[in-house]
Amino acid sequence: MAEQTSELPDRLSLDPRSPHFDETVLQRGVGIRFNGQEKTNVEEYCVSEGWIRVAAGRSRDRYGNPMTIKLKGSVEPYFQDGEREDGDEGVASDG
Repeated sequence: MAEQTSELPDRLSLDPRSPHFDETVLQRGVGIRFNGQEKTNVEEYCVSEGWIRVAAGRSRDRYGNPMTIKLKGSVEPYFQDGEREDGDEGVASDG
């Protein structure tokens, strides 16, 4: 894919078997804001359809993969390597 672009894919997965897996993008570090809150346990996301998949506790399927739950809402992916589009670095969160 493209090298060091500021564009994130519409859909991205952590599972190497998925067609939406992109190792070069994941190496840069991708963060997810879901409905305005930071999420650190996202397995897969889709911006255009408005959903994320998160692990359902410690549950595993019969193949040993984590069970996931699909949550619908506002999805905002971003790179964690310091590039911010809105320019508000160092802003404290409400909480």
